[in-house]
Amino acid sequence: MTTSGEEGACHLGIRLKRLGINSRSDHIIYMREDCAICRAEGFSAQARVRVDLGDRFIIATVHHVNTDLLSDGEASLSERAWALLGASEGDCISLSHPALLQSLRKVRGKIYGRAFEGDDLSSIVRDLTEGRYSDVETAAFITACSARDLDEAERIALTKAMVDVGDRLEWPCTPVVDKHCIGGLPGNRTTPIVVSIVAANGLLMPKTSSRAITSPAGTADTMEVLTKVDLDLAAIRRVVESEGACLAWGGAVRLSPADDLLIRIERTLDIDSDGQLVASVLSKKIAAGATHLVLDIPYGPTAKVRSLEAAEKLKASLLDVAAAFGLKAQAVLSDGTEPVGRGIGPALEARDVLSVLRCEQDAPEDLRDRAITLAGCLLEMAGCVNAGAGVARATATLDDGSAFKKFEAICAAQGGLAEPPVAKHRWVVEAAKSGRVSRVDNRRIAQVAKLLGAPDAKAAGVLMRVRVGDRVEAGAPLYEMHAETTGELAYAQAYVDQNPDIIAVEVN
Repeated sequence: MTTSGEEGACHLGIRLKRLGINSRSDHIIYMREDCAICRAEGFSAQARVRVDLGDRFIIATVHHVNTDLLSDGEASLSERAWALLGASEGDCISLSHPALLQSLRKVRGKIYGRAFEGDDLSSIVRDLTEGRYSDVETAAFITACSARDLDEAERIALTKAMVDVGDRLEWPCTPVVDKHCIGGLPGNRTTPIVVSIVAANGLLMPKTSSRAITSPAGTADTMEVLTKVDLDLAAIRRVVESEGACLAWGGAVRLSPADDLLIRIERTLDIDSDGQLVASVLSKKIAAGATHLVLDIPYGPTAKVRSLEAAEKLKASLLDVAAAFGLKAQAVLSDGTEPVGRGIGPALEARDVLSVLRCEQDAPEDLRDRAITLAGCLLEMAGCVNAGAGVARATATLDDGSAFKKFEAICAAQGGLAEPPVAKHRWVVEAAKSGRVSRVDNRRIAQVAKLLGAPDAKAAGVLMRVRVGDRVEAGAPLYEMHAETTGELAYAQAYVDQNPDIIAVEVN
């Protein structure tokens, strides 16, 4: 939504009728195919039009209606478009042809092998953020940057462009620490634990996190079952001033807002290219005011990063781009051969987080160890402890209850701490033969969790019952499927039946 600018000859007197159609984030205008303006102006299906209402306007995609839902002279909008325009039933809007989208020429150039130069990426990101790009055009940009990967200069330019179009947080003291996992590893929910340990040691950590892109849960999805994460900038400042840290959803604030628009399409396409990943991660950290950052880069045959060589390459790019912005960063290359913890999905991962923070006897050791390693790195980077003493301090902070006490305080400041919900329907997948667990396919076990309804269905997901190297007998449980509806459980069961080797058991 934009509040200024002249683009074309306006057509007045189109009255709005609300049909209540939810298109998620795309801006759509519904009009009769045979209405006077569509015929006169050539507003065909999928055409892009400018919609003005008062001092606000959006760029919307035309969808035609060929029934009596709308009459000549009436139009409707997708619910997102209604909200952005602040429209009400019966309002009169004006329509016009939008200005030519010059930046799209640069996207086409990238498709044909030309590098982005000068302010190319700034103009693309600005147009994207102002709603001038349709989902199809956004997908073209994402695909171009994936097929023709960005070089270092382009990655720096994209990072800067994404920072420049949003808000920035500034803090009265330094260091300001942050942490990010590259993703692609189900259940790797270390962030709430790391934040709690670090903040309990007096460091400032205003953590904003994403929702899932191609996974069954992001940190924001998991935290949302425990407390309120939809915080505006004022609320983030209030919580951080009170507790030294927050655990908020980044999409609720305008910190690198282009990133959330790209993530939505990347999730649909199941694409997450290195160049855009670097810009996505670092733009949000820079915008949030971070001075010190630790990065977790898991790698493995079915992780997002497939090999040690690819992990080293991504690490180098992240550190180089971070250095260009004066951000001190350190990367940890970690094991990405199997899920971390037991739960895959928002509520199940939240249970793992609470189990570790509460120091429960059966808390998942791998999740605890990873969180301690990352927290220890931050404590050392920020000068809180001497080099080599970070892990010991992080372990002590967890074991003496300080970390959980800080987590409770952060959640209380954000709206209170809730217990995770429990799924209504479950199904156990059993081993077909006796042997040793030799492999877990991260991508396919994540797909099972998504078919079960995660992350939208908060209680849905997968509960792992074995790890690589475990000895199992025929009929022993490998994992549990948790669903909120029988339909979603059935979808996942059909997928599992077609993919019996998601967890491989070798006879030996």
